[in-house]
Amino acid sequence: MSRTLQKPATPSEDELQRRFHSRRQIRERYPDLRERWIGHLEKWGLIRPAVRTDTDTYYAFRDLGVVKRVHEEIAAGGSFRRAVRLLLAEHDGQLSLDFDTVHGEAQPAKVIALPRRDTLAARPSAASGKHQSERAALAARFFLEGSELDEQPGDGQERARLAYQKALLLDPSLVPALVNLANIHYARDELVEAQALYERALNLDSDCFEAAFNLGNIHHDLGRYDDAVACYTDALRANDSYADAHFYLAVTLEKTGRSADAKPHWRIYQGLAPDGEWVDLAREFSE
Repeated sequence: MSRTLQKPATPSEDELQRRFHSRRQIRERYPDLRERWIGHLEKWGLIRPAVRTDTDTYYAFRDLGVVKRVHEEIAAGGSFRRAVRLLLAEHDGQLSLDFDTVHGEAQPAKVIALPRRDTLAARPSAASGKHQSERAALAARFFLEGSELDEQPGDGQERARLAYQKALLLDPSLVPALVNLANIHYARDELVEAQALYERALNLDSDCFEAAFNLGNIHHDLGRYDDAVACYTDALRANDSYADAHFYLAVTLEKTGRSADAKPHWRIYQGLAPDGEWVDLAREFSE
């Protein structure tokens, strides 16, 4: 007999009030702290929501110390960005940006999967002969099939993985298939497999900015910030209008104490993505 797994019940409001501190309470206690700054502290991983409900967000007691220090810095005439940089320096840069906040405040905290790049196109290998041309055409067909599947719900991602693998069996040098297959491994937190595929793609095409950018994200996730900076820089060398690469490069430079180097990328991001999810954060740190 199968059993239906029950989702844990959300604690009552009274219980939440006893155990945690709501965002509303924090704003009342620390009036100099702007609403968006609390969101920025989450993005930097300096505070982490304990519980989110339809009406409020709750934080554990340990987060109050961070909030209090930021408030005191601002009340003393300092800036929000200075307060954040001081906290980052104390943590030796080992804080991870909460990427999932891009997709909405109600989402659980996790590193998001990279979306499929619409700019990718099937690129058959330059092989001679009718047989090789047919194999390349079939590989391209499997790639396009995977591209249509990898964002579909249900088993779409798994079917896309199989399609990309078929494409690569026919044409091992099909870089777009390597990148999209790596993205699926990244989404599944299979970072070793994803890294190997991104590196293979770059060995075949050093100007593939998608592979360089995505590889930078893996290095960032694993705390290898110097390697991440190198990858983001390579991505921008191939495509300097890619807004996300400017943003994540700025984030990584900030984490390594290179605020002056980060400033141009904060500003460029604002120009490239004036309505982007991260534009307020970029504005704070570009001043």
